[in-house]
Amino acid sequence: MNNLGRLAWPPAPIRTERLVLREPETRDRAAFIELLASPDVHTYLGGPRPRDELEREMPEAPERWPGSFVVELDGAMIGRILLRRATEHHRPAAAGKVDLGYLFLPRAWGFGYAAEACAAALDWLEGVLPGEPVVLATQTANVGSMRLAAKLGFTEVERFRAWDADQWLGLRPPVLPSA
Repeated sequence: MNNLGRLAWPPAPIRTERLVLREPETRDRAAFIELLASPDVHTYLGGPRPRDELEREMPEAPERWPGSFVVELDGAMIGRILLRRATEHHRPAAAGKVDLGYLFLPRAWGFGYAAEACAAALDWLEGVLPGEPVVLATQTANVGSMRLAAKLGFTEVERFRAWDADQWLGLRPPVLPSA
């Protein structure tokens, strides 16, 4: 997957009722390590990475690229949203489309933060790349992610088997201009 093309980056922070979506900063390093090392976060993503490995390998300043947002609550990172073009996606229905990914720390689960942040990121994307369809893939066993996909307007395109698990691919069609 690659970036979203030539976009002015970073955008001004995106503010919702409770959250701020912004570019990653050096102060987020510990939260990134916590996110990537969490067994709960990575239950449906192939398992966590070892914390000591992350401590050694993660740069002081997390990588920045168009479509990579930190989700901040009360001045602290609680999650991450990624919007990337799926140029070489293993599912033909997703190839070339923007792919939505998200990870949130377990302490942020159950409060609607993921829905709020993802909706804001999708609104931003619609503003900078109007008419862009978006895909989302998740394991069918990830009930929370399946509910979030439906809430965000994704509908099933296909189910498939990958990484020894049943997967779901959804599509959020482009927003059509009102007449």
